[in-house]
Amino acid sequence: MAPRSDTRDRTLRTAVELFRARGYHGTGLNQVLSEGGLPKGSLYFHFPGGKEQLAAEAVALAGEQFRAEMAEALATAEDPAAGLSAIIDHLIERMTASDFTLGCPVGTIAQDADADRVREACARAFAGWHDLLAEHLRHHGFGDRAADLATTLLALVEGAQLLARTCRDTAPLRAVAATARHLLERH
Repeated sequence: MAPRSDTRDRTLRTAVELFRARGYHGTGLNQVLSEGGLPKGSLYFHFPGGKEQLAAEAVALAGEQFRAEMAEALATAEDPAAGLSAIIDHLIERMTASDFTLGCPVGTIAQDADADRVREACARAFAGWHDLLAEHLRHHGFGDRAADLATTLLALVEGAQLLARTCRDTAPLRAVAATARHLLERH
């Protein structure tokens, strides 16, 4: 028998992937158990709040993982445009590797989650990404414009992911990378 923490972690990792691919309403708890090879009673033992708790914690995990990936890309880039391009390249790689089944680790669930707990977890994840990007832009001299520019860039990337996944084509993400580079270089 797997240790409790392993079962909980496996449940969360499985939920992250399923919610990312199918959204909130498209993911059932039985799917999470089946895909994760999890014992039937484990879900409510580890997540007594049921699907809402599982989804909120999965969003928090996915959001923090992606924030760490963003931070690494930004820290190693020569400038904000190169950092954003590296983030977009990472998203393109993941999306194409999954044959366009995986969207944004938070955006997919945010689009159809109507439970307050899940919606709030999505908002916190987006805020974490926004704050990281805004701070990076401030560090590179964007001053008072950094927060608005971070909002614009985040919205561009989120929208491009939705278009890319829907059209099964990475062109929207590549267009955003090129436009963002131009936008950032102008400032």
